[in-house]
Amino acid sequence: MSTERALLRGAVIPTIVVGVISLIASTWLKGSAGLVGALLAQFVVVIFFATNIGAARLTRDLDPVMTMAIAMFSYMAKVLALGVFLWLITTFISAEACDRKAFALSAVAATFAWLGGEIRAYLVLKLHLQLPGK
Repeated sequence: MSTERALLRGAVIPTIVVGVISLIASTWLKGSAGLVGALLAQFVVVIFFATNIGAARLTRDLDPVMTMAIAMFSYMAKVLALGVFLWLITTFISAEACDRKAFALSAVAATFAWLGGEIRAYLVLKLHLQLPGK
């Protein structure tokens, strides 16, 4: 299994568990608006973080300078896309249709789950940094 696949699997599993819990809780507490908010949050978090792993896979064999340039570009593009997406939600979807608090809490919970799972998967991989010879 490739490093990227192991990291993706390690991050997706806890995110799905937390996502299902947040979907159930949001729907129970806020109804359909909570469900919509939690679903949108899960979508945003998974897309945002999965692109990191995708970029890492694409730049695996590239020069480190090119890898850094692509990483910075993808980060900037994601932040801009996230801003546009949040603007679209707040502009075109009413608060009655998408509960903002459910969105925020679900996004934070999914983010912690993703990062925790990715860190755990990375530690399990025990990757070693190749140092140049003297």
